[in-house]
Amino acid sequence: MNEFERKRVERAVAAFVAKRRPPAEIRDQVDLSFQFDGRYVEIFEIRPQWDEPEEKVQVSIARARYVKSWDQWRVYWKRADLKWHKYDPAPEVRTIQDFLTLVDHDEYGCFFG
Repeated sequence: MNEFERKRVERAVAAFVAKRRPPAEIRDQVDLSFQFDGRYVEIFEIRPQWDEPEEKVQVSIARARYVKSWDQWRVYWKRADLKWHKYDPAPEVRTIQDFLTLVDHDEYGCFFG
C-alpha cells in the first residue's frame, strides 16, 4: 500500500471514529479510537479498568486486514473468547469504506453489541 492509500485509509477511519465517539463529557468513561499500521486497521474502545479505574484499557471492537494480492480487506470481530474471528456475513470487502459501513450498521450485533 503506497503512502497516498495509507493516508486515505487513515482519513476514512478517523472520520468514522470521530462520528461514533461519545459526547465529550463522558469520554473519560468511554471513548473510541483506532490504530493503523499499514496492513491492519483496528477500532477499539478506551475504558477505565474495572478494578483500577485510574488505569485505561483498550477493548477491541473490529479489525480489518488488507490483502494486497487480492486487493481486499478481510473483516474480523472479537468474540467472547477474546480471539479474532472472521466476520462470516462478509468475510472480505473491497474497500475500507465497505468495512466501515459494516461496522457502523453492525447488523448482527458483533461489533458494538
